[in-house]
This record gives sequence, structure tokens and C-alpha cells, in this order.
Amino acid sequence: MGIGKYIKEIGRGKDGARALTREQACDLWGQLLDGTVTDLEVGAFCLAMRIKGETPDEMAGFLDATAQRITPVPASPGGQPTVVIPSYNGARKLPLLTPLLALLLAREGLPVLIHGTATESTRVFTSEVLAALGIPAQAAIQKIANGEVAFAPTALLSPGLQRLLEVRRVVNLRNPAHSLVKLMNPCEGPSLIVSSYTHPEYAISMAATFALTQANALLLRGTEGEAVADPRRTPTMQAFVNGQTFTLQEHQAGPLTSLPHLPTQLDAATTAAYIQSVMAGDQPVPAPISQQVAHILQLAESL
Repeated sequence: MGIGKYIKEIGRGKDGARALTREQACDLWGQLLDGTVTDLEVGAFCLAMRIKGETPDEMAGFLDATAQRITPVPASPGGQPTVVIPSYNGARKLPLLTPLLALLLAREGLPVLIHGTATESTRVFTSEVLAALGIPAQAAIQKIANGEVAFAPTALLSPGLQRLLEVRRVVNLRNPAHSLVKLMNPCEGPSLIVSSYTHPEYAISMAATFALTQANALLLRGTEGEAVADPRRTPTMQAFVNGQTFTLQEHQAGPLTSLPHLPTQLDAATTAAYIQSVMAGDQPVPAPISQQVAHILQLAESL
């Protein structure tokens, strides 16, 4: 076994590297998730892929291997589609409103799964804000009720994937796991992935992967890499239904004419208090997030 033969193909530099087939990528990623390769091989793979970049076929193969090994979230009752929100970036300059998006969707009766892990020590993460809202992380994967928000740590879904994410703490570079978590669907039954990108080139590659894997998804440039719309702007929102894509909303240049009153402190307690005030109707839902909720509800009804 081993992944040396694959590293030889992808490690020839930016211009000389060869892309793997979907089947080869699935085999390679499966070995990484299973922990059957050495730390040296893991590091060589991560650096080689960082230089080469992932193709949609490779990412589809990585997703195939992940799906074969993940602990799946059971389908929600009544066939209601589960909204899947990856949350891995956290807050850096703006309050983290991913929990607000989730709670607004749950209020409409949808089951909502947020999955994620803390990837840096200097940011506020969704798990912290949810805890401040009285929503603890799951201790074991379980069914999500309609109208419920659940948070599943990545390590519960896939310990191997968690290990690959943690490589970043050692080499200070992202690897394919950081893209994969924003594309994967850990749920059984109907579901809708709400995902985001930061850099425009990832919009192209993520869209190609959603199309190739026939995913149901909403893709946008969110807030600092999170899947919630920036409360100050109107982003493009691209939908995928069984891999077929169409644009729900076009980007509008510049900030909104009327900006929401957001908290200036980013800590979990302050963010939770703001979210509670919005949910209670004491403050309005920021317009871009309200629009995002409406688009997700529209897509969910079509599944």
C-alpha cells in the first residue's frame, strides 16, 4: 500500500504535476483517513497538493472516500431536508453570525446541522457562540429534529479528517481537507449544503465539484469564509439542485445604503446576546441574511 506512487505523480511541481483520477484520489484519501500512512507521507502529500491544487475529479474522489468512512447523521423525520452548514473559519473582524442563520432556518421548521472545529486559537468559533446560546456540541452523532439546530464536531464525524485539518497547525498551510469540509454532506436522506468561499478562484472549483457530485447546495462569498451572508453587502448566491446550477441572486457592488447595527465586540457572549435580540424581534434581521434564508427555504422546498 502506501501513497508514494501518488505523491510521485502530484509532486512534480506546478507545471509537471499530473492530476489523479477520481478513483485514485479516493484510494489515496482513504489511506490518509485510515491513518495507514506515515507522517512524512502526509506532509509530502499536503505540500504537493498545496502547490498543484485540487481538480474537481480529485476533490470528488476525496469526497467519495470520506463518505465511505464518515459517521452519518440520520435522516430527519418526515423527509424534511437537513440544512448542512460547515463552519471552520470563525470571526476575525466581524461578529460570527452563522448561528443566527441556523436559528432563523430552524424557526422555519428545518433541521439544521452545523459541523466544524476550531482551526486557530485567535478567532471566535461557532461552537463557542452556540454554547453561549445554550446549544452544546453533540457528544455522539444523532438524529436532528425538525426545527432544531445541532453542532457536530468534525472529530465525531471523522477522526481521520480532524487529523488532516490539524496538519495546518504544524505546517501553517491549508490542505485539501480545508476545502473538502465545505463540500461534504455528512447526512443521510435529503439535504442542502450551504457553503462559502473567500477567494474567487475557489468559487470556480467548488462549483465544478458540486456539479460533478450532483450536490444540492447554495454557494456564496460569505462573511470571512463563513457560510452566512455578509450583513453589510449583497453577494452572488449560486444554487445547485442535483448538480444543475442557476443563479439566485446577483452581486451588488458596494455596501448597503442602510447598514445594520452590529456589535463591535466579537466575543461569544456579546455575539450571542445580539443574536438573541434579533431572534426576539428587538433588532431587525440584516437584509442579506434575510435574503439568504428565503433562498434556502426556496431550495429546500424543491428537494
